[in-house]
Amino acid sequence: MMEEKNTVIAGRNPVLEALKKDCLISRILVSVGEKEGSILKILSEARKKNIPVKQVSNTKLDSIIPAHQGVVAYISPIEFYEISDLLDVAKERKEPPFIVILDQIEDVHNLGAIARSAEAAGCHGIIIPLHRSAPVNAAAMKASAGALLHIKVARVTNLNAAIEQLKKQGLWICGTDKDANKQYYDADLKGPLAVVIGSEGAGMSRLVAKNCDFTVNIPLSGNITSLNASCAAAIVIFEAVKQRKA
Repeated sequence: MMEEKNTVIAGRNPVLEALKKDCLISRILVSVGEKEGSILKILSEARKKNIPVKQVSNTKLDSIIPAHQGVVAYISPIEFYEISDLLDVAKERKEPPFIVILDQIEDVHNLGAIARSAEAAGCHGIIIPLHRSAPVNAAAMKASAGALLHIKVARVTNLNAAIEQLKKQGLWICGTDKDANKQYYDADLKGPLAVVIGSEGAGMSRLVAKNCDFTVNIPLSGNITSLNASCAAAIVIFEAVKQRKA
């Protein structure tokens, strides 16, 4: 397991989720005067866990991260898992593996939003590349609403090697491609599956697309010819959930 150095998470829900998850929080900063609602829960949980809390100005929090909702926590470390760890989650749940692969998703908000959908759908993990990927930072944490603290993330040096590893474990690799001939609801998404979500602009890289077992598209009827990567991911992920529960 690899670890990333000190990470800042911001926002009330992400900080609460970190406290529930028993992450290693070194300290929490709260805006002066914030003592209502979910902030009270954060302060109470921090006291129970003996986590230092310091009141600071909004200006100080703004200098750390603009969108903070009056609270920032320093969490260390963020853990990255092996692909085998993701597959173990499926085994523990006695479910066919369901993994999301992110190919060159470089926007942290898309990363966070996709993680949120994947965790809510019960996916067993996410795979991201070491290079040309959005970092798992405070903005990604906030966009995920804390989901990145609950779903296992594997960070790999080579996506194509990761895909081959998944194939050897019996997973089918489904790519998302606007030029695919098959529509997402016509594909069989029930068995052991990994769904590849390509980059916001260019889609999947050539080699990753070539390594997919099949590709699907999302039919669009309006003037806009593409969807945001996180929207496309949510549509395909929850179609797979629907099929698996049918």
